[in-house]
Amino acid sequence: MDNKQITLNIDKVFNFVSGEQIFSQANRAQEANFRLENGNGKGNDFLGWLHLPSSIDNSTIYDIQKTADLLRSKCEIVVVIGIGGSYLGAKAVIEALSGAFDSLAENRPLIVYAGHNIGEDYLYELSTFLAGKSFGIINISKSGTTTEPALAFRILKKQLEEAVGKEDARNRIVAITDAARGALRTLAGKEGYKTFVIPDNVGGRFSVLTPVGLLPIAVAGIDIKSFIDGAVFMEKATGKDIAFENNPAAIYAVTRNLLYQQGKKTEILANFNPKFHYVSEWWKQLYGESEGKEHKGIFPASVDFTTDLHSMGQWIQEGERTVFETVISVANPKYHVEVPKDEEDLDGLNYLSGKRVDYVNKMAELGTQIAHVDGGVPNIRIELPELNEYYVGALLYFFERACGISGYILDVNPFDQPGVEAYKKNMFALLKKPGYENIKI
Repeated sequence: MDNKQITLNIDKVFNFVSGEQIFSQANRAQEANFRLENGNGKGNDFLGWLHLPSSIDNSTIYDIQKTADLLRSKCEIVVVIGIGGSYLGAKAVIEALSGAFDSLAENRPLIVYAGHNIGEDYLYELSTFLAGKSFGIINISKSGTTTEPALAFRILKKQLEEAVGKEDARNRIVAITDAARGALRTLAGKEGYKTFVIPDNVGGRFSVLTPVGLLPIAVAGIDIKSFIDGAVFMEKATGKDIAFENNPAAIYAVTRNLLYQQGKKTEILANFNPKFHYVSEWWKQLYGESEGKEHKGIFPASVDFTTDLHSMGQWIQEGERTVFETVISVANPKYHVEVPKDEEDLDGLNYLSGKRVDYVNKMAELGTQIAHVDGGVPNIRIELPELNEYYVGALLYFFERACGISGYILDVNPFDQPGVEAYKKNMFALLKKPGYENIKI
């Protein structure tokens, strides 16, 4: 990998918070980063992600790749069953690094998802789609009893066993679960499924660099070694010994918290490349679930530009001034497409003939930045040199580290999610699940 790296630019926030204000928070950010590294902050039993990239050994990578290759050889389709961080990280990476129109003809399995909703029509349509096709399952659940994935797995396991028999089915199912306990661990042992472990000290939204993310990513034909290498670089670049002015994760964490204190209550993650749509979905869970506590926290939202400039763009430009933007940009696209010249020029685009489509996109990006900043929306910019495994790995780790620092600056536990349980109690009581009969709703 050359010397090009991801860059963070905060110049367009200085009309709202000054550079002096940001750098005055250096000690606070460094203290938060030290708390992560030393494990003496809130949620310190869930810090396994912090040095995960550099701790993944070659034997683990080999085992994951070997299992992925086996699924690739057997299956036209692989269903990834999971909810929240159990599928969003993998989907973010796969969507970012796959061709927009990849299909079964691309000589790799099609990756589809289940267990992330309780839609009856969705499950029926998925089962219908899988009928007559060769498919496998990656079932991701620490407990094996989370309602959404457990429900999907029960249905799809039955379908797979009926299609190929129990013996072949067990060779097409991989369980990623707890090391020693839980319903899925018990079932995997009984049936003889290939298994990988979800580490006890890594929460779901931080799990993309565990087998939870790496196995589906490898099945999709993506180079997981390069993906990990990018995360390793960013792990080092954001460590506790890196000076604040050189630490992009610390600067990002401080800047967004200062904007929050200035009344900017919503952060909009924007991109000018549609491949980042699910990176944004992953990011929303990461920050929303980590910081939305004790009636505090920036609300994470996302938009895909230029598409959403023709819808949400109006609100961002002239709506309530409680938002700031973080824009992900890619310096160099993978392909080269030029605007052709047309003799009639009825669409009036000949002034662009001979120019790359990416040039037009970059001018839309710059014009949007100028308009939004002039309209009262601070702008943070993150640029990737190109869109590949290495830089996506670095980007995701950057957001993880910044999230930990930011959560500690906000003085919440970034690694729990107590509010997620409230709906479950009510749902179980309404469903009359054993043990929940006495809950009043």
